Amino acid sequence: MRALYLCTLLTAGLALIAPLDAVAQDPVYDLVLRNGRIVDGTGSPWFRGDIAIRGADIVRIAPAITESARRTIDVGGHVIAPGFIDIHTHARRGIFQVPTAENYVRQGVTTLIEGPDGGSPVPLRPFLARLDSLAKSVNIGSFIGQGSIRSAVIPSDSNRRATGTELQQMRTLVEQGMRDGAFGLSSGLYYVPGSFTPTEEVIELARVAGRMGGIYISHMRDEASQVVTSVKEAIRIGEEGLLPTQMTHHKVVGPGNWGQSLETLRLVDQARARGVDVSIDQYPYTASATSVQAALLPTWAQEGTRSDVLARIKDPATRARIRTESARIIQFERGGGDPRNVVLSACDFDASLAGKNLADVTRMRGLEITFGNAAEAALWIVEKGGCGGIFHAINEDDLRRILRHPATMIASDGEVPIFGKANPHPRSYGTFARVLGEYVRQHQVITIEEAVRKMAAQPAQRLGLHDRGLLRPGMKADIAVFDPARVRDAATFEKPHQYAEGFSVVLVNGAVVLEAGAMTPARPGRVLYGSARTR
Repeated sequence: MRALYLCTLLTAGLALIAPLDAVAQDPVYDLVLRNGRIVDGTGSPWFRGDIAIRGADIVRIAPAITESARRTIDVGGHVIAPGFIDIHTHARRGIFQVPTAENYVRQGVTTLIEGPDGGSPVPLRPFLARLDSLAKSVNIGSFIGQGSIRSAVIPSDSNRRATGTELQQMRTLVEQGMRDGAFGLSSGLYYVPGSFTPTEEVIELARVAGRMGGIYISHMRDEASQVVTSVKEAIRIGEEGLLPTQMTHHKVVGPGNWGQSLETLRLVDQARARGVDVSIDQYPYTASATSVQAALLPTWAQEGTRSDVLARIKDPATRARIRTESARIIQFERGGGDPRNVVLSACDFDASLAGKNLADVTRMRGLEITFGNAAEAALWIVEKGGCGGIFHAINEDDLRRILRHPATMIASDGEVPIFGKANPHPRSYGTFARVLGEYVRQHQVITIEEAVRKMAAQPAQRLGLHDRGLLRPGMKADIAVFDPARVRDAATFEKPHQYAEGFSVVLVNGAVVLEAGAMTPARPGRVLYGSARTR
């Protein structure tokens, strides 16, 4: 009887002990990144260490992590950085066709922000819901666009002031966009209909976004001869609108205007000194990209519908006025003083034109290459249906000066291209890798720690993404691993469809989306929302 009692106790004891032993054997972490050079996003000097991840979160950072993990990746001394946040993209061009966004992942980008330059879906909620249902590799969020709101309220993109009723309708749409999840209000005051918008109207809409915790981000009214005036306007909108303000893809266009970044950055410093929360973003290329119509036609000629624009072009007297102004723009502004500096990126009416420059098109039209004839070629392009263009008219000294400024962060102004199609700006493939390879390693314009801060922590802070942008326990495990000796942008203006090199591992929300130079099947991307979102 005593033996039976002891046996029963022993059996019961084993039953209690066995589950505890089983629990003890479970891995402590899901993934450990080992032997890294950690650049944490703060701008502090790098340090050696390991990073442990459980689920979607970073849970530990230490010089050595020896506890068990389901997976361990030895990164071999490469840099471990927070995943990069691109605060200015046109990702809705392509994200539904290429939901991996491989061109961005291979640069270490883990979050894309849409809706820049005043253009976004209105209302925003259905677009974000569609993104939410998309299996994707990256996180994505959006601004609400001032130009799109104005177009929804004022028909035919008319060049006039809004009425009181219309302004109230626009305020309501901004509020709706913020409740849908926008991070703030974007404007494209260079583009129709933003170009027809008085500053006071923008301020009224900015106040709505600011009251709801958003920021204001603007493609300024002019980046050429009026760039200084435009910077003053952007600062005024933030100051009077009572919200953070950002000059997006800041640059100085046209040889006659080069060097004015000295003054624009002085204005930024002055504004910040008096308490205006103004910042900058920039892409590291000396060429911009937009449509031929937007860049080379005067704003007044673009008012209204396409039929209205074509009617002006067909009227001989009006065409002559447009031609004169377009020739001036080619010579002194977006054309950079030479029709060869305007390169076509994509033409729906004739795909063979992609990669040709405006001088080529002028010659194809049987015309001598002059500024006036190049303007005629541009008008022909608009008449035929329009083309995207790349405009080589930015100075390297201005670019570096802006890059060094502490208020500047990095943003691509790119899209999600279909690999091999058309001739897009290489910024879609190379922006972040180019900063690390060209301006950190090769020219030492900024340090690697400062570059990562500009790519991750700074845009995260700007957007209010308090759980991303830094490597810290409790933060989301959006992480990029790269070889600082090998990272580079391979994409060129002549051959843009080339992925960046040097990134070996990329994680989004704790899941590996790039490993050993290859995309994985994981689709952990999420839609990110501004703080005013209501369900």
